[in-house]
Amino acid sequence: MKTCKARVLVLMLSVIFWAASFSCVAWESEQLNNPYPEDEDNQAILYESFSERPKHLDPAVSYSNSEYTFIAQIYEPPFQYHYLKRPYQVVPLTATRMPEVSYLNPKGEKLGNGANDSDIAFTDYMIEIQSGIRYQPHPALAKNTQGDYKYHQLDKAQIEAATSLNDFKTTGSRELTAEDYIYQIKRLAHPKIQSPIAEIMKNYIVGFDDYAKQVKDKAKTAIRGLPIEGATALNRYQYRIRIKGKYPQFIYWLAMPFFSPMPWEADVFYDQKGLVDKNITLDWFPIGTGPYLMAENNPNRRMILLKNPLFHLESYPTEGEPEDKQKGLLVDAGKQLPFINKVVFMLEKETIPYWTKFLQGYYDASGIASDSFDQAIQFTGSGGVALTPSMLEKGIQLQTSVTTSSFYMGFNMLDATVGGATEQARKLRQAIAIAVDYEEYISIFTNGRGVAAQGVLPPGIYGVDDKSGINPYVYDNQDGKAQRKKIDVARQLMAEAGYAGGIDPKTKEALILYFDTTSTSIDDRPRMNWYRKQFEKLGIKLVIRATDYNRFQEKMRTGNAQIFVWGWNADYPDPENFFFLLYGANSKVQHGGENASNYHNPEFDRLFEQMRNMDNSEQRYRIIQQMQEIVRHDAPWVFGFHPKNFSLFHGWYKNLKPNLMANNQLKYTRIDTADRAEKRRQWNKPVFWPLALGGAVFVLMLIPAINAYRRRVRKTNL
Repeated sequence: MKTCKARVLVLMLSVIFWAASFSCVAWESEQLNNPYPEDEDNQAILYESFSERPKHLDPAVSYSNSEYTFIAQIYEPPFQYHYLKRPYQVVPLTATRMPEVSYLNPKGEKLGNGANDSDIAFTDYMIEIQSGIRYQPHPALAKNTQGDYKYHQLDKAQIEAATSLNDFKTTGSRELTAEDYIYQIKRLAHPKIQSPIAEIMKNYIVGFDDYAKQVKDKAKTAIRGLPIEGATALNRYQYRIRIKGKYPQFIYWLAMPFFSPMPWEADVFYDQKGLVDKNITLDWFPIGTGPYLMAENNPNRRMILLKNPLFHLESYPTEGEPEDKQKGLLVDAGKQLPFINKVVFMLEKETIPYWTKFLQGYYDASGIASDSFDQAIQFTGSGGVALTPSMLEKGIQLQTSVTTSSFYMGFNMLDATVGGATEQARKLRQAIAIAVDYEEYISIFTNGRGVAAQGVLPPGIYGVDDKSGINPYVYDNQDGKAQRKKIDVARQLMAEAGYAGGIDPKTKEALILYFDTTSTSIDDRPRMNWYRKQFEKLGIKLVIRATDYNRFQEKMRTGNAQIFVWGWNADYPDPENFFFLLYGANSKVQHGGENASNYHNPEFDRLFEQMRNMDNSEQRYRIIQQMQEIVRHDAPWVFGFHPKNFSLFHGWYKNLKPNLMANNQLKYTRIDTADRAEKRRQWNKPVFWPLALGGAVFVLMLIPAINAYRRRVRKTNL
């Protein structure tokens, strides 16, 4: 009897000791859920996520936001956007100053100041770069003791042994030269590289098209010794680009990764037979002069950027907008960039685990998925947005910005029903523009993250009239605010167009219109039903024609679509980059351009040609307003909405300011690592009492079993 009691006591003490021991060990580690090594807690490391693999890291080919997230930190074009100043301003990056711009006549002779645009045959951009800028350490630049490139002539055994760029242990570097920028322009022209801006540059850079024809059958590595007429290195640090006519927007292209330098050694190294099969390519392992280098490219798990040990001197801006100092955006003024030593991008395909890790402090920033929106955001009485108390309690910051993007519903202006310049068709389009309530769409499908469009241009683009820029054909101006017209106004327009009550006079039945889309999944059905209901307000029957992307593109190219939804994101902050979407010479059907509506208005085209190459001025501003009025009146689009970005950042994330044009923001970011480490400890303290309680319950549950066993043993002995 005493022996059994002793055993029970020993068992209880063992369980309690085990629970206590586990608690002590767990308490020492503090954060049992920390997905990162503990020695990283106080390091200047930024933790972000990605959801899909970037396809191209070659700046001549890359043209998507998911790719720019990486390459804009690695490559450096000669110019960049000022991080703080608004409106957006282009400033030198690797260049010593802004380019020297000269205008020339057809003979190549310089024109004086004030020359007429019609006299300008060419424009020269003379660019001087800083001396002493060096490329990141890279095997392509490694040399042996004799001064020869070590890895430019790999044998079969070396290629077979290599599985990653890191297998080439020796790295090298060299100084950036003007010739590297010229080499990149040649790469843009090479047909085998297939740069997405090659067709555009043929219209501007002198000799670009001829060069493309000259090198089409040559290897990429052969272009180094072949000159291109419109791009010339004048000396080690100066080069000149000559373009056709006058095109002030060319400076914006020079701030894009396309015009980043590329060392010829990179193509020689990566073009060796056998490396492509191992994904050892420029698309996988870039080489640049920027603040970061690609240390790990594992798109199935994580991607890591490390601070470039050879990064040149660059300082945080010392000036910005008047309120920037008050917001703490100039605390680091004049300090050397970058502040972050390492950036870790973790693959996150599911929104819930991603959101949970952000709330735990293991991601420094986060977007807001629809299923997390109510937890993070609340709407104020005035229609504004604010963080919920739980977010404020954690010190989380909300950053909102209206993107320089437009989503619109387009009409095919070649269509016999909705297209054309007749009053009947125009009033039909205007009626539909009133009926399709994009304020409701924004509320239902984007959680209020958008602004209804009033014209072609999104906010932040030169020429937008913020005070009185209301579309009078769709909205009434009530005390400076746009109020969508009543549906009765739209119905009256339908009657004037010959479709009273939505009845087609030809069939004596409801007018049938066709909406072409690539939205084919079950998740898309609510939006498609919403579009149907908008047209039903006018008595119109909307037929949804959903197809795959290739078939949809074919319909658009051949003009067989009737109504569609399209979008455009600004390449650069100039109205020309949006108005060209309606320029007649860019018709998709007739010219293969980006004018998806195939809109053509001679007066609009005349004003566009006058406005496109003008410097910003009062005259240009007035022309822009005239163009807005013409398009609002003709209604080739139902002006949809401009998306609004909502981003969350923890309080330790410093130097936050939306910059919709720049992609190289990481170098300005600073993390208060001590604050982050402390908050993580507070938010992720392990809770041990359930273990202790569970252990006690387990012991109590064992006691009856032990007693029963003891009675059975005693009976057996008897």
